[in-house]
Amino acid sequence: MPKRVLQGVVVSDKQNKTVVVKVERRYTHPLLKKTVRRTKNYHAHDEAQVVKVGDQVWIEESKPISKLKSWVLLDGAPNKA
Repeated sequence: MPKRVLQGVVVSDKQNKTVVVKVERRYTHPLLKKTVRRTKNYHAHDEAQVVKVGDQVWIEESKPISKLKSWVLLDGAPNKA
C-alpha cells in the first residue's frame, strides 16, 4: 500500500526538528450539496529545519517518530507559492 502524501501550509516551526502543517480538504456535503472546507493539523519531521511559517510543503506518511509525529517532509520542501 502506498504512503499518503498531503499538501499543506506550515503554521508553526517553533519546535525543534518539527513543523506543524495545516492541511485543508474540500468535500460536498451529502445533504446540503454545498462545498465544505475542513482543516487538520499534522506534526511533521523536519530534520534540516529549512521551512518557515507560510511555506507550502508536501508531507508523506511514515512510521511513528514520536507521540504526535508520523509524517515527514518530502525533498524540496521549501516551496513558496
